[in-house]
Amino acid sequence: MRTGFQISSLVPSGLVFDGVSDSMDSLILSVRSEAAEARCPLCATASSRIHSRYIRHVADLPSAGRKVRLRLLTRRFTCEVPHCHRRIFAERFGEDIVPLRRRRTARLEYIVHHLGLALGGRPAASFAKRLMLPVSNDTLLRVVRRRTAMPTDPLLVVGIDDWAFRRNHRYGTIVCDLERRRIVTLLPDRETATVRAWLSRHPAINIVSRDRGGGYGEAAAKALPNAIQVADRWHLMENASAAFLDAVRRSMNRIRTAIGATTIDPELLTCAEKLRYQGYLRRQDSHAVITALASDGVSLKEIVRRTGHSRNLVRQISRDGGTDMFRTRQSTLDGHLPFLDAQWSGGCRNGAELWRRLKGQGFKGSLRVVAEWTTRRRRAETISHQQLQKVPAARTIAQLMTTKRDNLTRAETVTLAVIEQNVPMLADAQALVGRFHAMIRRKAEIELEPWIEESKRSLIASFANGIANDKGAVHAAITQPWSNGQVEAQITKLKLVKRQMYGRAKLDLLQARLIGAP
Repeated sequence: MRTGFQISSLVPSGLVFDGVSDSMDSLILSVRSEAAEARCPLCATASSRIHSRYIRHVADLPSAGRKVRLRLLTRRFTCEVPHCHRRIFAERFGEDIVPLRRRRTARLEYIVHHLGLALGGRPAASFAKRLMLPVSNDTLLRVVRRRTAMPTDPLLVVGIDDWAFRRNHRYGTIVCDLERRRIVTLLPDRETATVRAWLSRHPAINIVSRDRGGGYGEAAAKALPNAIQVADRWHLMENASAAFLDAVRRSMNRIRTAIGATTIDPELLTCAEKLRYQGYLRRQDSHAVITALASDGVSLKEIVRRTGHSRNLVRQISRDGGTDMFRTRQSTLDGHLPFLDAQWSGGCRNGAELWRRLKGQGFKGSLRVVAEWTTRRRRAETISHQQLQKVPAARTIAQLMTTKRDNLTRAETVTLAVIEQNVPMLADAQALVGRFHAMIRRKAEIELEPWIEESKRSLIASFANGIANDKGAVHAAITQPWSNGQVEAQITKLKLVKRQMYGRAKLDLLQARLIGAP
């Protein structure tokens, strides 16, 4: 079937097709320029006087799964201008056809460049081999470096942040054009002097978005004293939450005292929690008697005779045991509890499977014992009880205090009520942090000054002093539309490219792949 396909259609525009020869794995097209004359590259004078000819071999895009090579007939011309220092010159075919001193056509170079940008060295070379493109991994990286076009647009709004060459060891700085949403440059470190020197070379910048680290703020203040500095809003809110968590940690002694003295309101307990709590209260009287006798030096045998309790119970209480609100019976599982806890934490929650694994450890008990243990353990995790003397971690308390009360369980609500009643300054700090978050979200800059003055007398005074020292940038964060969110996204892209090259890319190659083609 005739398709109307012609070999000459494979030839780049601007060249004339003369013939084709076929080798084992490629097509060789004989081509030449269609121009009758050429201009001298030195004096730009047109010349039609041909001195000689020679052959250039140039790779082109493949066709039908076969490589294509151009056998390019190149003419040398004589420059007839008397005062021109170049007497003989080779004709140029144009940067959009066959670039000067290149072994690939411009359209093939374009494909090679974008393969290198997308995949790097070896992955791109492997993919290029499948595409029948004759290019090596080193060539790909050279093309990426050579064709890097640094942005030349005037910079007005930039975002600055750091990124890790190697975490906790070496860091660099990324600078982004926030208006055009693109990376401008990568700096080899995050030193103040380096950032200041770069900013000094761009005096047109009038807005600098940064995080709340002091280095970038100092560099921007010295290099661009008239520029507006904008603190990143996400970092402001995150720092406020961190300040509240620090306040909770510093208040843990008072929280422990408050929770330890808590009186449980039975009306707020579930049925299961109420049964356990009533049993706990019944046991407390006998436990107090036994503990008092043991502290007076009375022997276990005498305590058993006076109280009528079993010797095992007396021994357990006298050794500071058995005072939990939720008791667990002593059984043959006691020696295997560490193994059971490890298996439970590992995700095994089936009683029969746990029993089979215990048998491999030498356990002689029945399946019923293990099944009862799993039932008690599962109920203890879902009952939301809360032992009277158990104090949640500081991070848990901070999370509960900043969570809407509609999403809390009854026990959590009771715990928070006790904390707020006995540690009122912590409740005030939580309210101040909530106001700060709302102020950032609603862009209510008029509330900033009163908030700072009120917070300086609270548990988050250190954070408030930091806000006061950086008040200009914080005020700009509330009023300006710019933030470092774009920069964080570019850092995510940078990490992807960096890991794609197994962390071995030099700064110039990393920058070339990120900035890409113009």
